[in-house]
Amino acid sequence: MTPKQRVMAALNHQPPDRLPLFDGFWSEFARAWRHAHPEAGDQELTDYYGIDVAICVANEAAFPSRAGVLEDRGTEVIERDGWGRLLRRKKDAFFADELDSALHSRQEFDATSFEDPLDDSRYGAFVSQVAAQQENRCVFCKIGGPYLRTAFVRGQEDFLTDIAGDPAFARAQIERMAEHLKVIALESLRRADLYDTGVWIYDDMCNNNGPMMSPRQFETLFLPAYRDLVQSLKQAGAAKVILHCDGNLTPLLDMVLDAGVDGVNPVEPKAGMDLVVLKERYGRRLSFLGGMCNARVLPKGTKEEIVAATERIKEAGRDGGVVIGTHSIGPDVPVEHYDWYHEAVRNLARPGRSDT
Repeated sequence: MTPKQRVMAALNHQPPDRLPLFDGFWSEFARAWRHAHPEAGDQELTDYYGIDVAICVANEAAFPSRAGVLEDRGTEVIERDGWGRLLRRKKDAFFADELDSALHSRQEFDATSFEDPLDDSRYGAFVSQVAAQQENRCVFCKIGGPYLRTAFVRGQEDFLTDIAGDPAFARAQIERMAEHLKVIALESLRRADLYDTGVWIYDDMCNNNGPMMSPRQFETLFLPAYRDLVQSLKQAGAAKVILHCDGNLTPLLDMVLDAGVDGVNPVEPKAGMDLVVLKERYGRRLSFLGGMCNARVLPKGTKEEIVAATERIKEAGRDGGVVIGTHSIGPDVPVEHYDWYHEAVRNLARPGRSDT
């Protein structure tokens, strides 16, 4: 099978030739891997490990024209991003300190419009990225979700306060953001012709203990927007809609399924999400992409523990419905440990069956 055939078979709950693999790598791990595997030469890390999935994103920001560096302080910069946030970032760092947000009040929200989601400048690099990945990956397009992207624009603390104390204002923000993201997703599908794979929605709305809002608040404020967003993407022809949400999504899973989502990622064990248990509970109604522990097993486990955890997930994915992976592979994961995991994923012709 090609990576695309393998991934789509799994998402269609059909047996793949082997369990599909999806991992993302921190730059620190990539440098360690390069040192540990000089035989790789100029090969890309994702090619070396045969990563099956690629996620490509257009410029989905609400205010892309605002992005730019405001002050260079040598080791760090002060910058404005396309969501209007004022950030302090260490150079070459992935994360940044948020110093300020774009919208501080209902008055500013009412007076501010998002920039044109159909502007050509949003999509040029995205289309090129898709073309570069399609030969070796199953490529999906990506948007953020209505919780996380609204929190970007409003500021997370203020947005959570709106959810709790001014739900009408919170709903107005969610609806505007969901509509903006829907247009971006539909245009991404069209421009890159990714209808036969689909869209990933990245919406980190949970921590390790549970959602950032109550299930009732999600049902009242977010579920209508999710239903409209997912149904619009599927009506346009998107084969699959996958939700990426860090943390413990379990209290919202039934509503996510009700909205039409086909699969969830990254299914983090450290947040209490057990892929095997969830697969048994939801059967063919939902796919699970992830499930491998990057908090204890991969960083600190023995080879036997890593192989056993991998084999358990492989058995759950024997007849489809599973793409194995982690939230991400950081510098705390030794390259040798990732190699053990990778070998365990790939050493059988079919999940749970010996290669004879």
